[in-house]
Amino acid sequence: MHIEFRHLRTIKAIHETGGLARAADTLGITQSALSHQIKGIEDQAGVELFVRRSKPLKLSAAGQRMLAAAERILPEVAALEAEFTGLVRGSAGRMHLAIECHACFEWLFPVLEGFRKAWPDVDVDIRPGLAFDALPALRKEEVDLVVSSDPEDLPGITFLPLFDYEPVFVAATKHPLAQKPFVEAEDFRNETLITYPVERSRLDVFSQLLTPAKVTPKEVRQVELTAVILLLVASNRGVAVLPDWVVRQTAYGSDYVTRPLTESGLTRRLYAAVREEDADLPYVAHLVRTARQQAVRLQRAVPAA
Repeated sequence: MHIEFRHLRTIKAIHETGGLARAADTLGITQSALSHQIKGIEDQAGVELFVRRSKPLKLSAAGQRMLAAAERILPEVAALEAEFTGLVRGSAGRMHLAIECHACFEWLFPVLEGFRKAWPDVDVDIRPGLAFDALPALRKEEVDLVVSSDPEDLPGITFLPLFDYEPVFVAATKHPLAQKPFVEAEDFRNETLITYPVERSRLDVFSQLLTPAKVTPKEVRQVELTAVILLLVASNRGVAVLPDWVVRQTAYGSDYVTRPLTESGLTRRLYAAVREEDADLPYVAHLVRTARQQAVRLQRAVPAA
């Protein structure tokens, strides 16, 4: 038996309107064509779908079974059509992210909250388990965007600039290094350095300062949360290096100071890595634009004392 979507729509229309004439008008076909269609279904099935000579026209037991199928299947088909339409128009899709920048979680959450409201048909998720293999996961389409400060020349991947930031030294107000106008690699040699729990190669303080200078801190203490890092620093339990926008507008601002790394300071750039074919999708462009705007707001905030 060959049943088409139009057959399901026919059964549903007749049931809802109670007659062939009104159902034909609803479906936009002639009553004769509708009658012929019903006869074709019944001939295939070998059963009658309607109780003849009933007013309004009523479904038989077999017709009720077909109606149940129509009410289950047609909404799913409609939803699928709407999803495909959204994909074509760029209003629906998937945005799964991996973040190589550990500090970026706090900056990114407000961005994603606004994005979720603007693009309700885009499936948004963060994949923390892929942070250390983010770019290979992007190429394999396991994620759709990677936040990274380390662009690579990869086929099919484009790195969209988000914003520049400055990694800064953070110490308690009473710490001896707080009196210096800037901090150099040698200053870390006798310090407890508080960092995020990631590989040293992914931390700016190591990749941009300590490793090239062949300097190792006295101790490295790993802490998951930015707020806890700042709490420990303010309590003079160690020093830290964080992006400049992280240490603005915090509750412990009066208890710590920030200083440049080296006399000229260090500048880093954050990127959104996406597959080249996705770079022009409207919701990708919106996310990147919103991320840049959020960064500007953070960088314009009043810095800690």
